[in-house]
Amino acid sequence: MKAVECSQLHAAYDARALNTDAEILRGLDFSVEEGSRVAILGENGSGKSTLLKAITGMLPFTGKISLIDREVRKLNRREVAATAALMCQLSQVYFSYTVEETVLMGRYIHLQGGFTAYSAKDREIAEDCMNRTGVKGLAKRQLSSLSGGELQRVFLARTFAQDAPILLLDEPTNHLDLKVVAGMSEYLLEWSEQKHHTLIGVYHDIPLALRLSEYLIVLKDGGISAQGPKEEVLESGALEKAYDFGVREYLREIAIK
Repeated sequence: MKAVECSQLHAAYDARALNTDAEILRGLDFSVEEGSRVAILGENGSGKSTLLKAITGMLPFTGKISLIDREVRKLNRREVAATAALMCQLSQVYFSYTVEETVLMGRYIHLQGGFTAYSAKDREIAEDCMNRTGVKGLAKRQLSSLSGGELQRVFLARTFAQDAPILLLDEPTNHLDLKVVAGMSEYLLEWSEQKHHTLIGVYHDIPLALRLSEYLIVLKDGGISAQGPKEEVLESGALEKAYDFGVREYLREIAIK
C-alpha cells in the first residue's frame, strides 16, 4: 500500500500563485511505500519544506495527494493528523506552556471529545516520548525558558506522541548536539522498523539523510530532479547537479576522516 501518493502536485503559500511562475512546487509525481524511509533533499529554496506542508493539506494545491489511499481533500484536519504527524522547522512563535503540556498536545487527536481529560495511557505515551528525546527532566519547565536545542527535542517529543503511522520531519536535528542526534537517529530507525511506520524527512545533513533513508527524492527549482533507491540516486550524479557540489567526493572525504 502507498503511504503517500502525489500526482501532478502544484503548491504555493497563496492560492493566487498556483499555476503561475510564483508557485513553489511544479507538477510533482511520486509515491512512498508504506513502511519505507525517505529523505527529501535539495538546495535551500527548492521546495522541501513546502512539500511536507502540502502533503498534509496545509497549503493551497492542485493535483492529487493521498495518505494511505485516502485523498487529503476529503479528510478533516483531525483525520489528517491521525495519519501523518508533521514537525516543522523550529518557530520562534509559540505559547509558553510547560514541556509536559506541550508534549501532551500530541495526544489531542486521540481524545474522545474536546473536553475529555488525558487518560493514563496518554500520559504514559507522553512520558515515554519525553524520555526518548531526553526532556523528561524538563517536564515542568516553561517553553520560554528553554534553549533552541531543548525546544527542538520538546517538539520532536510532541510529534512522536501523536502516534501517527506517517512521520514527516523537517530538519529534525537542527540545534541538537552530536550525542542527541545519534540517540535520535537510533530511535527513528527503531520506530521505522515497526509495522507500517513510514518516515519521510527533510535533512540538511546529507550523511544523516543517507543513514535514515532507503529512498531519495531530490528537488530542484520546485520539481523532482531525481528519485529512487539511495544507491542509484548517488551513483547517478543527481545530487551533484542538485547542489552544484561534489557530494560523493565530499562523502568519501568525511568517511576517511
